[in-house]
This record gives sequence, structure tokens and C-alpha cells, in this order.
Amino acid sequence: MIRLNCFFQAKEGRYAEAIAAAKALVGESLTHSGCVAYDVFESATRPGIFMFCETWKDEASLAYHSSTDAFKKYVGIIGECGEMKVEKFVC
Repeated sequence: MIRLNCFFQAKEGRYAEAIAAAKALVGESLTHSGCVAYDVFESATRPGIFMFCETWKDEASLAYHSSTDAFKKYVGIIGECGEMKVEKFVC
């Protein structure tokens, strides 16, 4: 299993656009084979912050996910809206 925690900080005025893209990415990702779990959480205490928590069956599943048009589209939008830090854990 592979776990990714992706932390996001929005640029001023870009949070709504980023969270909309994040929610669309979650919806698409849940349909991918090998996706065990995929969620996005908004901070209740820090404006402009959210986090993805992803769990994948294996590297091949994660590689497929990362290669899809939906991933490229939505991660591109999110990337334009702020900064992201990714932590990867292999279980």
C-alpha cells in the first residue's frame, strides 16, 4: 500500500478555484483501479489550507492515476492556485 498526504496552501483569492478542482479530482480518482481511499479535507482553523489523503494498492495504480488526463488537468489548476507539499509512505 502507498499513502500520500498532500498539503496545500492557496494563494490569496484562489482558494475557491483550488478546492473545486480538488473535489473534482477526488471524484475522478475514486474511479481508478487500485484506489483504496481518496479524500480532501479543509482546515477548520487555517484559511486557505486543505489536505489530500490518498491510499493506493501499489505503485502501478499510483502511476496510472498520475498519468490520467483528469489528474493532469486538476493538479495543474491546483498548482496554479498555490503551493503543495507531498509526503509519501509505503506500507
